[in-house]
Amino acid sequence: MQASHYAHFAQLLVDWFCTHGKDYPWRRTTDAWAILVSEVMLQQTTIPTVLGRYEAWLQQFPTPAALAAADEATALRSWEGLGYYRRVRALRAAAIAIAEQHGGRFPTEEAAIRALPGIGDYTVGAVLNFAFNRPAPLVDANVSRVFARVFNDSTPIDSPAGRKKHWAWAARLVHPTNPRAYNSALMELGQTICTTGKPACLLCPIRTLCSATAPEALPAKLPKKEIRHTEHHDLWCLGQHGLLLEKQADGKRHQGMYRLPQRPQAQVKGLALLATQKYSVTRYKVTRYLYNAPQATPQGAETFIPLADLPRTPMASPDRKIILKLLQ
Repeated sequence: MQASHYAHFAQLLVDWFCTHGKDYPWRRTTDAWAILVSEVMLQQTTIPTVLGRYEAWLQQFPTPAALAAADEATALRSWEGLGYYRRVRALRAAAIAIAEQHGGRFPTEEAAIRALPGIGDYTVGAVLNFAFNRPAPLVDANVSRVFARVFNDSTPIDSPAGRKKHWAWAARLVHPTNPRAYNSALMELGQTICTTGKPACLLCPIRTLCSATAPEALPAKLPKKEIRHTEHHDLWCLGQHGLLLEKQADGKRHQGMYRLPQRPQAQVKGLALLATQKYSVTRYKVTRYLYNAPQATPQGAETFIPLADLPRTPMASPDRKIILKLLQ
């Protein structure tokens, strides 16, 4: 696509979106906090999953002050099922900064937004576009797929060179007066028409500006990281004081959350196998072997949690699923 067509490209997308854009709850608001929450939830989580949680979560934490006032355990428990718990920790840290540094009011200046904990280029652009309708570049996987095809570019989109190109294109192409609709359109185009595999090119509003000669082959990506298989050997110790769980230490993926206690395989020899569970965590395929150990002695950060307290105890979804199954 030639530079002289950039303005036409942006306007075509805005016009298309005004007719075909989907209705999501985060598109019905310009509240910066609600926008930030939606963007954080949508990172690495599907739209249907977020739709099932977004409005209820905002009812629990309608303002930065509400989340800032909650303890970490409550915040983690509220996020259960959405995964990648570092996101809610970052969101809570941003809420605390807003409460302490901005009197609870979401900052409106780019520098102040960028200074919030856990806020990167994408999130800054999303808040500026969708909350304040200010032109700012915005690149996610859908946008990158569209750009790779429009410019017929085979640079891997997950490489440093590819990311640099795509952010530069995003800055040049953003609609100057209606960036909210433009960036919504660009992402939705990638979700619904310019999809992975074979795109629906005949339905595309920018097909006359697209340079792709083999769209199915784009975008290019770096080789995938190898999927690793791992095993966990965990204990089920249910006694008069509750269920034995281990609080995860700072620095671990699920810090501040609880999990079933782990032991080396040699230490579970001779214990009765109670259940087997398979689940995935990023590039790991995990097989959990759970052994009945009614006489287990707590170690380190392990403690008995009363059964009545389990619903309020933050833990990852695989742990809660197997615990609820065994408590039935």
